[in-house]
Amino acid sequence: MKTRFIARDISWLSFNARVLQEANDTSVPLSERVRFLGIFSNNLDEFFRVRVATLKRMTDFANKKGHFTNMDLIESPQAILDQIQSIVLKQQNEFNRIWQNINKELKANKVLLVDDKRLTPEQKIFVKQYFDDIVRPYIIPLMIENVLELPYLRDKSLYLAIVMSHKNNAYDQKFSLIEIPSKSVGRFIQLPAKAGISNIILLEDLIRYNLPIIFSHFKYNKFEAHVFKITKDAEIDLDQEVGINFIEKISKGIKNRRKGKPVRFVYEKEMNAEILEFLIKKLNLTRKSSIIPGGHIHNFRHFMDFPNVIPVKTARPIALVHPAFKKKELISEVVLKKDVMLHFPYHSYDPVIDMLREAAMDDTVTSIKITAYRLASNSKVINALINAARNGKQVTVFLELKARFDEEANLEWKTIMEEEGIRVLVGVPNKKVHAKLCVIQKKVNNKIVKYGFISTGNLNEKTAKVYADHCLFTSSVAIMNESNRIFNYLENWQQGDKPIVKMRNLLISPINMRNTIIELINNEIKHAKQGKKASITVKLNSITDITLIEHLYKAVKENVEVHLIIRGINTLQLNNDKFTKKLNAISIVDQYLEHARVMIFHNKGAEKVFISSADWMVRNLDHRIEVAIPILDSTLKKELIDIINIQLKDNQKARILDTELANKYVPLVGRKYKSQEETYLYLKGKK
Repeated sequence: MKTRFIARDISWLSFNARVLQEANDTSVPLSERVRFLGIFSNNLDEFFRVRVATLKRMTDFANKKGHFTNMDLIESPQAILDQIQSIVLKQQNEFNRIWQNINKELKANKVLLVDDKRLTPEQKIFVKQYFDDIVRPYIIPLMIENVLELPYLRDKSLYLAIVMSHKNNAYDQKFSLIEIPSKSVGRFIQLPAKAGISNIILLEDLIRYNLPIIFSHFKYNKFEAHVFKITKDAEIDLDQEVGINFIEKISKGIKNRRKGKPVRFVYEKEMNAEILEFLIKKLNLTRKSSIIPGGHIHNFRHFMDFPNVIPVKTARPIALVHPAFKKKELISEVVLKKDVMLHFPYHSYDPVIDMLREAAMDDTVTSIKITAYRLASNSKVINALINAARNGKQVTVFLELKARFDEEANLEWKTIMEEEGIRVLVGVPNKKVHAKLCVIQKKVNNKIVKYGFISTGNLNEKTAKVYADHCLFTSSVAIMNESNRIFNYLENWQQGDKPIVKMRNLLISPINMRNTIIELINNEIKHAKQGKKASITVKLNSITDITLIEHLYKAVKENVEVHLIIRGINTLQLNNDKFTKKLNAISIVDQYLEHARVMIFHNKGAEKVFISSADWMVRNLDHRIEVAIPILDSTLKKELIDIINIQLKDNQKARILDTELANKYVPLVGRKYKSQEETYLYLKGKK
């Protein structure tokens, strides 16, 4: 019997292929295409650090125990790893082809990447001087040919593997490694060049040119140097106890991440065979490990920050000021009168910061409660909260320390906030807190009033410029009271789930969200059986939950129209023409990252509409605190439905999700329709 699901990791690779398509799309501005190469590379790094590392762990476990158990997998871990290896190698070849084309376009735009072998006399002088003045203090050569064990090699860092020898005696040689100090110095160095031309050398090539100086005391006259990087298992092992030692466990986990096993070794394919074999042996890599040959340039994630030297053909539109905030009223005055929904990045993020800043200075505000998952490096959100605490407000922040790869930054934020008198909550057993909530309480004429917001995205003003999310500002008594109950639970989780059970409005994971979604799907099935119009529209980052997928399968068989907008992982098996006539599944990848979660159920014309922080995955529905909120205001409900319908019309950046994972674009019928541009125009026209 053919499986009814696509392996989640294979589906994820298909998503990353859509990112690579953007780099290949000549209608995309050249600077953006370079950035998409960086995004693709960064995505793949994280995929290996997390998912491939997990599969390797499961393979090791299965080899020891003779079996494995995991609801996310429909094949054995090793079978999936073999598929990943094959797909990644093909994608790497496609990546190299696209980069060659982009590099040609860069040259046509007078932007040249110059290596150490193509320097002018003036540039050679500059490179030597730059190395002496800026780079040399960060260079620590490691001599390795006689070591029993390699020294610690950093995950995500780039290294030069160096073979030194004499031109007349190849047998007298030494091996060395140099870590490229990109974080300290920067990856891209602009060289002297003629007016109108940008010459850029990569840091590793600048170091390569200076190798005879670095190793001058060895008297060698031949140097071979090629780049490589390793990707390590990034999982942090924590036991389930959350208590006085939880902070120490997180800190220890971050340190232990350094010792993670290598799960990928990517190297310049021209690398000297002897040092390549030496490294593979010392890193204990096997054929089953992901050993991937590549081109001259690695760590393309740095290309997300490529120098601003490419002529810009199109600029991103300026963020709109929401009509509700164009007058000089305070944010709180507006929100206490009516609900307002912001759609980032089309709308400015300023009202979120302004709401917190105003609350910090408002004499009637007594407390602010907020959740934080991933924060900007110089967070205006935290600065506003610190001001509130200094002004005598009771400020409570739930800071999720288990936010992967943000653990260290969040530990630092914890210290900063606590020093300013903010109460910081950090852990709930067995669960991550992924909900995006803020409750502000004020006292007016001896009456307690609450207002705040619920969002689909992180409280991060930096990512809000590129992540497409929705944020509801509200003073609804019912919504704010239930939101406050969630904070009561987070503050006193030891006393059980009582504060968050029996919610009438909010859907909470893991309490009632899954069952409510199933009820809403079954409701549409009932209407379809009655011969009435029935439809379900869901926008998510990922959908992998087998139970909910089975209910969608059932709905489609009962003639419920199902529309899916899934940016990332989609494990539905769509291989039946009759079946797919009622099911439309697309993925939109464009200049903004589609991050919002939205659910729309037709409900006989009285649509039930929700925004949510949760994807339809087991982890979100069963192992996290997530929130979905109903949109009750009829105007806002229509606005959100209109935006989703705009996305369903996309025929420029929408790809068809199918079993073949072909990533074919939605066919052009009628005029060209790019949903992100159309959404901006739609919101710009709102008065």
